[in-house]
Amino acid sequence: MQISRLAVAYLAVVVPASCQLDKLAKAAGLQYFGTAIDNPSLNNQNYMRVARDISEFGSITPANGQKWSNTQPSQGRFSYTSGDSIANIAKQSGQQLRCHTLVWYNQLPGWVSSVYGKDQMQRIITAHIQNVAGHYKGQCTHWDVVNEAMEDDGRYRNNPMYRAMGVDYITHAFKTTAQTDPAARLYYNDFNIERCCNAKINATLSMLKTVISAGAPIHGVGMQGHSRVGKSPSKREMKETMAKFGELVDEVAFTEVDIRHTKLPTTAADRDQQALDYVEVVGACLETPKCVGITVWDFTDQYSWIPGQYPGEGEACLWDRNYNKKPAYTAIVNLLQSAASSGLRASATPSSFR
Repeated sequence: MQISRLAVAYLAVVVPASCQLDKLAKAAGLQYFGTAIDNPSLNNQNYMRVARDISEFGSITPANGQKWSNTQPSQGRFSYTSGDSIANIAKQSGQQLRCHTLVWYNQLPGWVSSVYGKDQMQRIITAHIQNVAGHYKGQCTHWDVVNEAMEDDGRYRNNPMYRAMGVDYITHAFKTTAQTDPAARLYYNDFNIERCCNAKINATLSMLKTVISAGAPIHGVGMQGHSRVGKSPSKREMKETMAKFGELVDEVAFTEVDIRHTKLPTTAADRDQQALDYVEVVGACLETPKCVGITVWDFTDQYSWIPGQYPGEGEACLWDRNYNKKPAYTAIVNLLQSAASSGLRASATPSSFR
């Protein structure tokens, strides 16, 4: 990725201590800058000092606590302990709660996989959503209703819900969530849908058209934003993708951003490149009128999921393991300051709103 003079300037400016992510994001015209947090980190005082800082993070996402395996591990037996722990933090700190996720093929209890009849699966999805979304009714500003329904080659993922109901499971999930928690903004969420325009993006667009035409209220599309340093999508590519989604839905967001190094240890040049890659993501959101916010998938390398999933890779977050802010943090703050002072969002006009 070519480094522009403007991007270099974002890296070089010293950030005042008072300049923090959510505060500046809102000044620049976004609704929030948020982070996911997970239950194993909640007893770490250093971690919680940052996570609860509403100037840094105006929105909190439970990374795992609201997933099916945690909320309904056995059929008809619901547990909200993990999700409530994080929901209570958001409430106490005055942060938005961005809820995640109701229907996903992964972290799915085995008992769901044994159900193949359409009517039976529909009843199970209904009961799950009515209970989980009903428990959090009025607390969630957004819900990731369906997560990762598409394969990278554009096929529907052959999960238990799809085998039983076809694409109707997506339509039904959105309709049921809207009936259960009508105040929440409802999202379809997926990965590898940031770089315009691959088979998965085209298939996702087709799926959204099908589901929306069937009467499902889909308010937004969440682009997860997991990528690799030096190989991340460009701002132009992400803006093109968001414009296409924006023709179908009211809003878009980056929902799980982290940008990992594929070789460790890192050099200063590696860290500067990571900063530039983060700036491309934030810049794409700022320059897309329908992009409402950005969520990083945890903020410190101490609790990042990357090393466990990709051995030998990591250091993907904005803070290191010792809670030092990285060049990526500085670069984002400088970009947000620039956008706020220039009135970038105020002057932007949507190209394809419904």
